[in-house]
Amino acid sequence: MSLRARDTVVAELMDDPRCDPARLAATLRRFDVVNRLWSGWGALYRARLGPFLASLERPARVLDLGSGGGDLVARLARRAERDGIDVRWVGADPDERALAVAQERASSRIEFRATDASALRAGGERFDAVLSNHVLHHLGAADLDAFAADSLALSDGIALHSDIRRSRWAYGLYAVAITPFAPGTFLRTDGLRSIRRSFRAAELGAALGTRWTVTDASPFRVVAEAGARA
Repeated sequence: MSLRARDTVVAELMDDPRCDPARLAATLRRFDVVNRLWSGWGALYRARLGPFLASLERPARVLDLGSGGGDLVARLARRAERDGIDVRWVGADPDERALAVAQERASSRIEFRATDASALRAGGERFDAVLSNHVLHHLGAADLDAFAADSLALSDGIALHSDIRRSRWAYGLYAVAITPFAPGTFLRTDGLRSIRRSFRAAELGAALGTRWTVTDASPFRVVAEAGARA
């Protein structure tokens, strides 16, 4: 198997509407641990999101697109609250199965909706920041263009999309490190397939265009960022 180019054919098991619902729910819940260890959002919050939200000096709205089981929204909400930043969070995912798990993390400051970026845009929604985690590698070229355009249209401030960086190091280390967390879930198979589908920074930058700045946030992560819409 070569990782020189994206594998846009291989599909993740949890994306199959017929997949085992118990394994899917277990996968979504265990993403909390996986994302804490590998997603890099602690550093992104400290460097970009937290300072931006604090600079507004007013209550903010933040949207997480493809929010899955809701663990990222819940974790960022706790960070912002500890920092004294007033934020209302919306997690959006079109998969009703994910919504059922995410609702376990809903609160007075966190709302989850079964919807997607295009529907939110059509409804005239606006947010101060639009985020996603591990969404971009799922998308083909046309869907990536639409997702990027929708996220820019939805944001009055910044858009931040973080994803896996494809590499042999990421593939090998993940295959070993995920083993204790994988039983009863899709984490191992789908994680390795995600790496095969993921971008490198230059590839993602070329795909997104000049509105976006794409960087290697770590040896295993790429981040795409854009400012407020014109």
